[in-house]
Amino acid sequence: MSPSEAARPENATLGLVVHPSKPVVESVQRLTAWTGAHGNILIARDKDRERVGPGVATVPDEQFVASVDAVVSLGGDGTMLRAMRLVAQRPVPVLGVNYGNVGFLVELDPADLDSALPRLVNGDFHIESHLGLRMTIDAADGSPRPPQVAFNDVVLTRRGIHGAASVDLGVNDEQYGYYRCDALVVTTPTGSTAYNYSAGGPVVSPSAPAVVITAVAPMAGINRSVVLGPKDEIILRVTADSEPIAVDLDGVPTGSVRANGRVIRAACATPLRWSAWTPSAMAAAGGYGAVYSICRCARTS
Repeated sequence: MSPSEAARPENATLGLVVHPSKPVVESVQRLTAWTGAHGNILIARDKDRERVGPGVATVPDEQFVASVDAVVSLGGDGTMLRAMRLVAQRPVPVLGVNYGNVGFLVELDPADLDSALPRLVNGDFHIESHLGLRMTIDAADGSPRPPQVAFNDVVLTRRGIHGAASVDLGVNDEQYGYYRCDALVVTTPTGSTAYNYSAGGPVVSPSAPAVVITAVAPMAGINRSVVLGPKDEIILRVTADSEPIAVDLDGVPTGSVRANGRVIRAACATPLRWSAWTPSAMAAAGGYGAVYSICRCARTS
């Protein structure tokens, strides 16, 4: 990797994103001690002030994003995705420390944090590209809202218990088909094993540059998954006869779409997975033969 993609070894500013309820105090204390001993700076967001304690300076989100050279996420996959979305517009490495129940995206145990931090600030990790989605939702007056990034999936769901979500699909300015269903899942390869898979969609290798659209409980229209390329522009238009539709990004409620409103995936974002050798992995492998994945980075193309 190039030096510009790594955190600066001296005076690096590390950002901290924490789970809203998991007990992460021990790792916060380790981070505070390590950054203080090595001349680095540790900051968190104002909204996490009570979770990180008085020993960590907090700043507004805008200042956080502009200041950090790397981010440490303490939590599970949801916290990791939140950290990645936060810095999606910058090539900033995100180190995931697993305090969750599953941890598909975060592979570093809290006990390995001390050995991972020097590698993070020195850029001692490898890059593996993963595809993301950059999405725009029309506002109530029809004007586009600022784009947002999803790393797993974008889900359109009917808000009521009756009726259906009715959505027209356009690809590259051409009408492609329509859906009448309970929900519609637009997924990345990384997210293909989640809601998409439970709805009968395909599992896609992270190395494949593809976007998958899968209907949940389809009643009419397209009833099979549609696989598109990374440069295809997807336009999802909510029709006049549709039930109200809620939009989730990576499982987080984002808003709703009015009748005749649009959800547009205008371009792909490219989240990058960062990996590094750590002592525990080298010991298990008997040398440098294994790579223990510890970092992710978000970058938009």
